[in-house]
Amino acid sequence: MKPLKIFILSLILLVAFFVIAGQNLTYDTSIIPQKENNNNENYQYHALHSRDGIGKFYLGREIAKVMGHQEFLWLERPSREQQEKPSKVIEYLNLKPTETIADIGAGSGYFSFRLAELVSNGKVFAVDIQPEMLDIIDFLKEENKVNNIETILGTIKNPNLPNNSVDTVLMVDAYHEFEYPQETMENIVSSLKSGGKVVLAEYRRENPLIPIKTLHKMTKKQVKKEMNKVGLIWDKTVEILPQQHLIFFKKI
Repeated sequence: MKPLKIFILSLILLVAFFVIAGQNLTYDTSIIPQKENNNNENYQYHALHSRDGIGKFYLGREIAKVMGHQEFLWLERPSREQQEKPSKVIEYLNLKPTETIADIGAGSGYFSFRLAELVSNGKVFAVDIQPEMLDIIDFLKEENKVNNIETILGTIKNPNLPNNSVDTVLMVDAYHEFEYPQETMENIVSSLKSGGKVVLAEYRRENPLIPIKTLHKMTKKQVKKEMNKVGLIWDKTVEILPQQHLIFFKKI
């Protein structure tokens, strides 16, 4: 293909990209009063925002809408292992059988049940803000006679975990949906034991080719900025997943 044709094709693709991106914006007049009254040093409210977000911004990032419990089958899709390699996430957690781990945004319990097998003498706190999700986990617990998972109904500001009780907190494609990320993370930090770790799996926002809505992806830089805000120390980033960052932090 001649250079001119390549240039024209590239230009067409670039224009199409910005047209599609523009279609993701919506004007939500219901949020205008909040913009005036609720802006503070942590959160800002914008009337012009993505249709996939809530119009609320934290440290420069718009917070994404929460995936509803009606979509729980997507979490359990058979292709998930091939697409995301969740078994690799669990492997790199390097859990001990006696550990206590919190699965925040547990959904239908996809990770909770797999973690429970590894901490046979420990416990998994399966936390979600949607009681319908926890109902699914409780049903599956009873059906499969799993005794080391405890479901906890969290709030938009607090996962309601016991203080100083958790060795590891795992958040898989969940953190970017927290309506109050700073308050939620401060409470998570309080629940961690000294030396405890926080692990996030988030789709790579640096890569526009990953077929996930933009607000449901995060950059490594943004994740580090937000965890640093609540006093967590970056430990390592493990790039072993096909589409997601796996980022580790520690409580000192």
